[in-house]
Amino acid sequence: MSTVIHFNQLKLKISGLTVANRHGNINDEEYALIKKSVYNLLEIPYETKTDIRIKSKSIDARKGHDICYTYTLDVFLDSDIKILPGKLKNKAYIVHEKRKSFSPYLKTKKEFKGIDRPVVVGAGPAGLFAAYILALNGANPLLIERGSCIEDRINDVNEFWKNPDKLNVHSNVCFGEGGAGTFSDGKLNTSVKDTFGRIEFVKKVFTEHGAPEEIMYMKKPHIGTDRLRDVIINMRNSIIKLGGTVMFDTMLSDIITDDNGLSAIHITKTKTNEKNIIPCRSLILAIGHSARDTYEMLSHKLKLEKKDFAVGLRIQHRQEYIDRLQYKEYAAMLPPADYSVRYHTKAGRAVYSFCMCPGGYVVNASTEKGRLVINGMSNYDRDSYNANSAIVVNVTSQDFDSDDALAGINFQRKLEELAYKEGNGNIPCQILSDYKNNITGTEKHNSITPVNKGRICFANLRNILPDYINEAIIEAMDYFESIMPGFGSDNVLMCGVETRTSSPVRIVRDSNMQSDIHGIIPCGEGAGYAGGIMSAAVDGIKAAFSLLDLI
Repeated sequence: MSTVIHFNQLKLKISGLTVANRHGNINDEEYALIKKSVYNLLEIPYETKTDIRIKSKSIDARKGHDICYTYTLDVFLDSDIKILPGKLKNKAYIVHEKRKSFSPYLKTKKEFKGIDRPVVVGAGPAGLFAAYILALNGANPLLIERGSCIEDRINDVNEFWKNPDKLNVHSNVCFGEGGAGTFSDGKLNTSVKDTFGRIEFVKKVFTEHGAPEEIMYMKKPHIGTDRLRDVIINMRNSIIKLGGTVMFDTMLSDIITDDNGLSAIHITKTKTNEKNIIPCRSLILAIGHSARDTYEMLSHKLKLEKKDFAVGLRIQHRQEYIDRLQYKEYAAMLPPADYSVRYHTKAGRAVYSFCMCPGGYVVNASTEKGRLVINGMSNYDRDSYNANSAIVVNVTSQDFDSDDALAGINFQRKLEELAYKEGNGNIPCQILSDYKNNITGTEKHNSITPVNKGRICFANLRNILPDYINEAIIEAMDYFESIMPGFGSDNVLMCGVETRTSSPVRIVRDSNMQSDIHGIIPCGEGAGYAGGIMSAAVDGIKAAFSLLDLI
């Protein structure tokens, strides 16, 4: 279904086309159904030559008679065929689309030698895409990552999940090649509005490096942690082939300035504690949301400010319950279902689901000794027994103990210390009825078998979170139960604690993306300007072009 665009072709965008398709497989049968619907919709002869490309696809199981899929399509046909834009039958819309195409290249390449060679800190989505764009433009970037390459990182994480005393503070679920997204669901949906084609470019780069083709058009695309790892390794190899250098187990430990701004950086090898100085005039900071020691160093150099985020617990349901909730009688025929819930409490707190992982695992994502934090993760097939999602409550600067820029980090740390203590280093769990009644539960009372990575124990989660957060979660779960019976039932399994929903710090930057030190460009989730893989990758692309304009 690849499309070749010729100058004598007319490009149309069809939005909201529904097609009855029980299985929704991407094959010749589905394409035939789509093509037939398009011909009927446009009222053109069946012998008309067309190229049809699926741009997005989502399930609609609300129909009582059959399962439907809703599509957005790009249709290319001969320009002498007249099609008027507007609303057509079957509730579809058609527009003559004019869209900017994104080019990853500058019109002219520059020389990048010695001190002008750019450095990118952090190999998460923002850092990877920043380095990739720089490499495409011949900038020969140096990409440094405090954690290990994926091959070594996987071993470190698996060892930690077996024994929580084996935490590697530099190579774990949050730190290492690919960033925190490497051990996640690999979700690529985003609320970012992008008219420049950067989002489509990111997806295209992912598919070129091994991601499934369906991410180009699925409404809620995901790669899965198992497949994402290979994609990241392939991107690393591309950066190197294009002239870049990648250094793992290498942490930014200080920055040096002169009258012109940035002049050099200090790096420290995390395995040997060897220190070096690298001359540097341009630096992209893509440090991730958990680099607390780096934030501490930067707080003495750059302007930082605290920001709002959210904390809470992660809940587990049987995946088959979520499937029935969403798809009713069609549950057995469709892929694992997800959900999104939101509620405002009487006290004015927002409570909402975050990072929902169908057929996933609750994972120990700790980064510091004596502190425990969890996250959710799914493989591409989303084939575990349970669904899990964080149920989090917004917290603001008024909830913190001080006005310091790092006050949000201190807030997170206190909760994570309590979680570690409550679980004795293991993931603390509790069924919802015990959580409401403020009593320590036991595994015998639980009818949902936990699905997790990292050891668990049954405890009292009420001892971890402040009362106002516990009360907000209980009020919200009662509401969710009232509209979705079973969602807030007594035996729903709760796990704690979820604190890394987004960065608690923002590194201030101007309209050119520069910090208050010339040559330093903060970007991505760790800088407080993104949330999730796609928005971080897009911000990394923007940072790369800002740097190229700077040099």
